[in-house]
Amino acid sequence: MIITHDFFDGNVPAEARKIRQDVFMTEQGFSYEFDENDYISVHILLCCDGVPAGTGRLFKDKDGSWHVGRIAVRKEFRGKNLGAEVMLRIEDKARELGADKIVLSAQCRVRGFYEKCGYTAYGEVYLDEDCEHIRMEKIL
Repeated sequence: MIITHDFFDGNVPAEARKIRQDVFMTEQGFSYEFDENDYISVHILLCCDGVPAGTGRLFKDKDGSWHVGRIAVRKEFRGKNLGAEVMLRIEDKARELGADKIVLSAQCRVRGFYEKCGYTAYGEVYLDEDCEHIRMEKIL
């Protein structure tokens, strides 16, 4: 059973924080995982049979753009299409909040995942903590 919780209280839920630390910091070696956008984000936590399995965040930038980010699934839950499920839940929340387009910054190595979710790349590849990224967008 998959259950999604969304949180918007200015804090990253502890379960989502742990998933992000494990995936982005421990597995991938990023140093700067948490930022000021966490305080203005809706955080999605996907649970499978009561166990926190995946997370992501959604926020509206100062220019009015809706951003998705920090999509992560715990290693033991990968290969079960949960990343796509997190994206669907975030997109539903974005529509509920009035978004008609979402943008994101994808690691180039997972660009294909986002393309399968309906996102289109634009702009040039750039480095974020020595990792290649590309901007992507989707019309909702």
